[in-house]
Amino acid sequence: MMFLHLMMVSVLSGGSAEVVRDFREKCADIFANGASPTILHGHQYKQICQTLKKKVYYATLYDTYNNIPVYSAYKFNKGIRCERKHVWSIDPQLDYPGEGPNMVPDRSRQSSNQAVSDDYKHSVYDRGHLMPVSLTSSRDCADASFTLTNVAPQNLYFNRGQWRILEEKIAKELTRRCLTKENTAYLVTGVVPGKRKLKGKVNVPSHFWTAYCCLDHNKECQISRGFIGENKNTAPYNITVNKLQGLLENLYKVRYFQLFSTKAN
Repeated sequence: MMFLHLMMVSVLSGGSAEVVRDFREKCADIFANGASPTILHGHQYKQICQTLKKKVYYATLYDTYNNIPVYSAYKFNKGIRCERKHVWSIDPQLDYPGEGPNMVPDRSRQSSNQAVSDDYKHSVYDRGHLMPVSLTSSRDCADASFTLTNVAPQNLYFNRGQWRILEEKIAKELTRRCLTKENTAYLVTGVVPGKRKLKGKVNVPSHFWTAYCCLDHNKECQISRGFIGENKNTAPYNITVNKLQGLLENLYKVRYFQLFSTKAN
């Protein structure tokens, strides 16, 4: 009965996160020129269109083996200040594909294919957002970011220090150099799996990374930048998108990794 009640609360709130076979089915608009970043091969990688009240706000490639996302992709329209939500959700479709897309509060069940809040208890790691609250453009968008498929264990000093500072700088840069020209800002934020796990289950990333690309009305990238930092309280490196893609190819051990479907330096 308790689980049924929680499911009803979730349905009434309009929260959902639909696992799709291909991002293009539901959330192509999230990506620069409609094409997602490189999708890693393997049955553990799930494509999720992160939705609230029937609107898609961002997209996540999720790794059910490491119980962390690979990346979340999103657009930046404007920044707002939101109070942080204290209710976290999980996606039941990752455990039971036949279920509906509505998120449920993570306290309602345990999961073998995704992290839950209990996995983070008594650790030195925050639930580090990939699509961050600081780059959301509405209250609903901020609420949609509070799903455990959008976070990974992040050193608490890094999350609340250098990484937070970076997110604020990116918001200011894109507002000044992209949005004022009525261009569109696309971002991708991700993590690289490390060698440690929380409670033997949730991988602790070795690195966090992010990149942006500002598309003009001709769908060309006018400004772009990449950042990557080790999961400790040090300043992330400021590099070109091309260099970041090369680093990710080495870190993920893949031959090719593209972040944006357009030329970005």
